[in-house]
Amino acid sequence: MIKEFATYEGTESYASRFKGVHSSHFRNQSDLFLSSVGMGTYLGEMDDGTDQDSFHAIKQCILNGSNVIDTAINYRGQRSERVIGKILFNLIQNSEIKREEIFISTKGGFIPFDGAYPSDPAKYFSETYIKPGILMEEDIVQGCHAMTPNYLNDQVERSRQNLGLETIDLYYIHNPEMQLENMPEDVFYQRLVEAFKLLEQKVAEGKIKIYGVATWNGFRISSKAKGHLSLKKILEVAQEAGGKGHHFKSIQLPYNLGMPEAFTIQNQNWNGEDVSAVEYARRAGLLLFASASLLQGRLAKHLPEKIISLFPGCRSQAACALQFVRSTPGITTALVGMKTEAHVNENLSIKELPRLEPNAFYNLFVESH
Repeated sequence: MIKEFATYEGTESYASRFKGVHSSHFRNQSDLFLSSVGMGTYLGEMDDGTDQDSFHAIKQCILNGSNVIDTAINYRGQRSERVIGKILFNLIQNSEIKREEIFISTKGGFIPFDGAYPSDPAKYFSETYIKPGILMEEDIVQGCHAMTPNYLNDQVERSRQNLGLETIDLYYIHNPEMQLENMPEDVFYQRLVEAFKLLEQKVAEGKIKIYGVATWNGFRISSKAKGHLSLKKILEVAQEAGGKGHHFKSIQLPYNLGMPEAFTIQNQNWNGEDVSAVEYARRAGLLLFASASLLQGRLAKHLPEKIISLFPGCRSQAACALQFVRSTPGITTALVGMKTEAHVNENLSIKELPRLEPNAFYNLFVESH
């Protein structure tokens, strides 16, 4: 198991090595210097060829100015976590990086396969989770999701082993809104209290540093819609679970040129004022990681010329889309999946450009109409 975790000194040292990047590429938030573009590891087949492609792309990312790597235990049947573990071991053994320089996040909630799609999923599920007592049938929502303390405890440990890390920098409950869609709100938030208590325990044990929630719909839908997540209530839950010194420090949500709802819909309440999820997170000092920054590659091509013209200096349409996300006030890092070294080089070219100033960013919404 690789010891240590991302630190202020380590991430600052990492950032200082990249002399050709703009100063705004690395932002000091929560005492960490984190890159404005990070690697997502969601898409891909559960096979050795994808493992190999991912290995080289993630390695290229780390060695070229991106120190944020995001994954989840269910991504590619735990293969994404295992590939990241191999890369970190390889780079640390070769003295190319230090553990303290790299920020690793993963997630638990969806029930994962193990390396490949099982021939008998029901048997796999029963033998892996039901018979050992990790899960009971009533713990499971929509046939694939759970967040009980016993289950999350198991998932944290599996992720630590997959990644080969003594301490995970950030651990998310994955898409908790799936639970909220299937039960009364008061029951959901009480379940969240118990889940957060478990994660506070994992922090105390040194197995994770901080925790949060990673969502798809929860923060970008109307406050009146089923499955809407209230950041105010979530932070109250965190305080109930861990006191004023709780370790709930981050959220993740989808956000891009085609899905701007987390910035444009005012569905959160900040001291009586309606604000967006992005703005609430900014005011609360939360790390905010944007997933699907290129909408699974669909924003890397066919952008209207009018949109492209709003992002001078960008070398590609993908860079325009990333510039939009990374420049949004409140966004810490734009996460993007990259399968080839060419894609890594193309997407990381954005590190040479300054993020747009807030006024210039807000003007995008005027100029694009």
